[in-house]
Amino acid sequence: MVADYHLLDPLFRLPLLGGLLLACTLPLIGSLLLLRDEWLAALGFAHLAAAGALLGLTAGLPAVLGGTLAALAAGAAKALLGLRGNVAFAFMILAGWSAMLLTAANSGLGDSIGHAMMQGQLYFAGRTELIAAAALAVGTALALPWLIPRLLRARLFPRFEAANRLPAWRWHLAFDLLGALALAIGTATLGLMGAFALAFVPAWIAFALAPGWRWALALALGLGATGYLTAFQLALMLDQPFGPTLVAVLLAFALLRAAAVLTGRPRQ
Repeated sequence: MVADYHLLDPLFRLPLLGGLLLACTLPLIGSLLLLRDEWLAALGFAHLAAAGALLGLTAGLPAVLGGTLAALAAGAAKALLGLRGNVAFAFMILAGWSAMLLTAANSGLGDSIGHAMMQGQLYFAGRTELIAAAALAVGTALALPWLIPRLLRARLFPRFEAANRLPAWRWHLAFDLLGALALAIGTATLGLMGAFALAFVPAWIAFALAPGWRWALALALGLGATGYLTAFQLALMLDQPFGPTLVAVLLAFALLRAAAVLTGRPRQ
């Protein structure tokens, strides 16, 4: 079935802009997560944000606020405890998944809200989600020029910080909080798997195809924005849920990396 809606329909103007800002921000965050070998953070923070959003709704709070508080608490705890790698995020996924489904089953929200958090409800995003996405985009643009050199140095020269007695906890904590915030807002707007896919897939492709770090960031951002706009138009035209459509489009983009493997060009 083909619906009579299009990308620039005024009815979807706010969701389109809010989602596009996230589609330009999440791939950059995902690139730094891949750099730190912590790509599972995207899924861990997303699960906790979804659980926090549901818990917030039961208390009468907006989903964006509840999800943000839960993800920020997890990011702060992870950084302050000095945890590294994907193990902590695996436990976040388990805890978030359990809390999300138990909250949906034992509250007046019902399973429909839980499914909405999984699939995404972008078409219902409004001014609150747009403001949150815009604030995140501005904050990310201001923070990354300070964070990126320090995170690159920590990855390439892991003993440099300790040898020079640098307060490394400050930038590691700052990035953990930024990543948690990005995934929380992304999950509340795009759905759990949509936010994870935007954070992971474009960065994963870019790391294989780009000739350098700056090109990797630019390619990840371009793939994220292009995939988002393509999925938005397809979902409207074919009358499909947005979240699964976005994931399907990004998976199709992943064939670019498969082509690179076949031609012997991957860099990771």
